[in-house]
Amino acid sequence: MARKSHKTKDDSRRRLFEAALPDVAFDGWTDAVLAQAATRARLDADDVSTAFPRGATDLAQYFSLWADTRMLEKLPKPEKLASLRIRDRVALCVRTRLELLAPHRQALSSALAYLAVPPRNLALPKMVWATADAIWRICGDTSADYNHYTKRLLLSGVLSSTTLYWLNDKSAGSEKTWEFLARRIDDVMKVGGAIGKIKAKGEVLKARAALRRKK
Repeated sequence: MARKSHKTKDDSRRRLFEAALPDVAFDGWTDAVLAQAATRARLDADDVSTAFPRGATDLAQYFSLWADTRMLEKLPKPEKLASLRIRDRVALCVRTRLELLAPHRQALSSALAYLAVPPRNLALPKMVWATADAIWRICGDTSADYNHYTKRLLLSGVLSSTTLYWLNDKSAGSEKTWEFLARRIDDVMKVGGAIGKIKAKGEVLKARAALRRKK
């Protein structure tokens, strides 16, 4: 029974969000918009409170999860994705996510403004981290050491800066955004490589120190 309830909750969240999406760009992220969405989606007050206990705040935060889910559905199969260079895999993920959000650019801008207000802003880093984690996982990352956190931290920065750049990009086909994304990924790869070298050097120094202690 619990599993069925979980599926029902996920379905209600998706239906409510998609019903609200046409309105939030102009009317904002409000409980009134959520109530209108419930009517449109033919869901009752209990469904709403179960899906989004904190009302409009949960609705706005769900936007990121919804975009992540659609991105993962749109991407090539993992085996096909694995044929690309790692930087190309990451770039494809970020670009796919933004292209899926293109019809909802104003809604996204509105959501970010809404979530930037304290204390709602405490959730933003977690949302970006979750997206970075989803991208690294679909790209095949299985690291469990410091690399796990470093990769996600660096990609979180790329996601944040690229999304903000994209929201203000007026170039044809968002070409300037994709150029910006490529530069940011290049920077991340350099930083990641430098961190790896520092870590490796540290391990060598530890090993040498251990050998000296044994002598």
